[in-house]
Amino acid sequence: MSEHISIWGELSDVDHQLSHVEVAGVRTRVLRAGSGPDLFLLHGTGGHLEAYARDIAGLARDFRVTAYDMVGHGWSDLPDHPYTIDVLSDHLVGLLDALGVERAHLSGESLGGWVVAWTAAHHPDRVDRLVLNTPGNIANKPEVMAKVRDTTLAAVLDPSDANVRPRVEFLFHHKEMVTDELVNLRRAVYGRAGFEQAIRNTLVLQDPEVRRDFAWEPGWVGKVTAPTLLLWTEHDPTGGIDEAAMLLEWLPDAHLHVIKDAGHWPQWEKVDEFLHAHRDFLLSRWTGRG
Repeated sequence: MSEHISIWGELSDVDHQLSHVEVAGVRTRVLRAGSGPDLFLLHGTGGHLEAYARDIAGLARDFRVTAYDMVGHGWSDLPDHPYTIDVLSDHLVGLLDALGVERAHLSGESLGGWVVAWTAAHHPDRVDRLVLNTPGNIANKPEVMAKVRDTTLAAVLDPSDANVRPRVEFLFHHKEMVTDELVNLRRAVYGRAGFEQAIRNTLVLQDPEVRRDFAWEPGWVGKVTAPTLLLWTEHDPTGGIDEAAMLLEWLPDAHLHVIKDAGHWPQWEKVDEFLHAHRDFLLSRWTGRG
């Protein structure tokens, strides 16, 4: 990854604004760049907007890009209540309102994919097109829930390099691409005052009893009318291509693109293909399944 110097290096030559936006009383950290159709990027469990640091410059050539820290994540506020999918979706819709955005393309990775799909199903008037980027554990497998819960909680309870680095490496097929900067950034988030309770409020989604009300299933997924790109990888540790096939059956208007030689974070490991997939899908005349 010789072309990658640092997160700041990725953003050094792109005009952008980093600010905090009030969303229903939640101080929300937001990064915006570019011009064109609105595109919102949502990170995964325990994550932060820097998950897209390697993509902002490329996407900003064609879109007005907004990446943000979801409620209870990154450097946004950490109110003490469960961050269930409806809560995270309401926060997204509230951010759209706060920024004066009527409709937008939504692209979410892992937990973010779950949130944008739920939003498209329950607020179809706010969504143009949808990208579900390795949305994770569509089949609600208990072993995957336990892995996410246990490794995340261990890293937050003791945000040492020894605990946080494996949690970040879990996201990558090529572990050597995990930089000290990325690990230390995650350590800083996990070390925030109040973050232990915040991550417990996020990890309620790995409890089968809580998850039942929001679990992926054809009833609500079938209400997603927005054209949808399923962006999968060959080595996603949270779910295989078989789970993408389930979504293809449930979604009324969807297409699958598989990125080779990548894990849970193709936006970091395979930047060019990630960018091309977004441009081709979001800027094309969509002709339906295929």
